[in-house]
Amino acid sequence: MFVFQGAGVAIVTPMKENEEVNYEKLEELIEWQIAEGTDCIIIAGTTGESSTLTTEEHERVIRAAVEFAKHRVPVVAGTGSNCTREAVHLSEEAERAGVDGLLAVTPYYNKATQGGLIDYYTQIAKAVKLPVIMYNVPGRTGCNILPETAAALYRDVENIVGIKEATGNVAQAAKTMYLTDGKIDLYSGEDGIVVPLMAIGAIGVISVWSNIAPRDVHEMCAAFAAGNTARAMELQLKGQPLIEQLFCEVNPIPVKAALNLMGREAGPLRSPLTEMTEANKKKLAEAMRGYGIALA
Repeated sequence: MFVFQGAGVAIVTPMKENEEVNYEKLEELIEWQIAEGTDCIIIAGTTGESSTLTTEEHERVIRAAVEFAKHRVPVVAGTGSNCTREAVHLSEEAERAGVDGLLAVTPYYNKATQGGLIDYYTQIAKAVKLPVIMYNVPGRTGCNILPETAAALYRDVENIVGIKEATGNVAQAAKTMYLTDGKIDLYSGEDGIVVPLMAIGAIGVISVWSNIAPRDVHEMCAAFAAGNTARAMELQLKGQPLIEQLFCEVNPIPVKAALNLMGREAGPLRSPLTEMTEANKKKLAEAMRGYGIALA
C-alpha cells in the first residue's frame, strides 16, 4: 500500500514579498520537479512552512498542489498538528482535496507519551481512508516515535503504512524495520543518509535537497533500487557538501535562499524565520557552484 517509491520532494511554499502564498510560483516549481523526475510532491510539510500557514491557507495549498500535479505523480499532504482535532480536520480536508497520502508529524511541543502517540495516529488514520506516513523528527518536535510504537501502529492500524525517519539514528530505523519484518514503508528524512537507510530497507526519501537538485536525488534512489549501489553512493557523496550548507541554518531558510539564488523566486520566509545571513549565503552559493548548479 506504499504511496510512492524513490525521491519525494518536501517542496517549499513560495511567497510573495508581502508573505502571501505565491500560487503561480508553486505551479512553476511543481512543473519543474515533475519534469526533472521527482517521484512525489510532499506539500505543506516542515519545508513548506506549514506551521505558519493559516488553516485556510494550508487547505488551499494542498488543493493547489493536487490541481497542479494533475495525477502525474502522487501528492502527499502534511497534516500533522500539535492538536489531534486539528490534525484530523486537516487530514479529512486533504482527503477531500484528492491527495494520495498523508504525512503526519508527531504532535510538537506537547511531548506526548508513547500511548498518546498511538492514540493520535490512530485517530488520524481512522478518520480517513488514505495511507498515512508517520513523521518522526524529535529534534524539532521534542517527541520520538520509538520503534516498538511505530511497529504497533503499523501492525494494528491498516492504513498506517510508513514512517519518515528523521532522527538521524540508523540503529533506531533498523530496529523499526526489524520489528515490522522489514515491511513498513521507510523513508529517509535525512538527506545525508538516504543510501544507508535504503541499505536497511528504506524505499525512498522525503527530501529538502530535491528542491534544488531533483534529477540527482531521483537518480540516486532509482540507481539503488536497480542494484547499482556504486552509482547511488556516488550521488550521495557528491551531495554531502551541498546538503551540509542546506542545513547550516534551520530548514527551510537555506533551501529558500538556494532557490532564490537559482532565480526560481521562492520569495521570503514567514516570521519567526528570518532570511539567511550573508556569510552563510556566500557559503551556500559556493557549495551550489561546486555541485554544478547554475546561479542566476
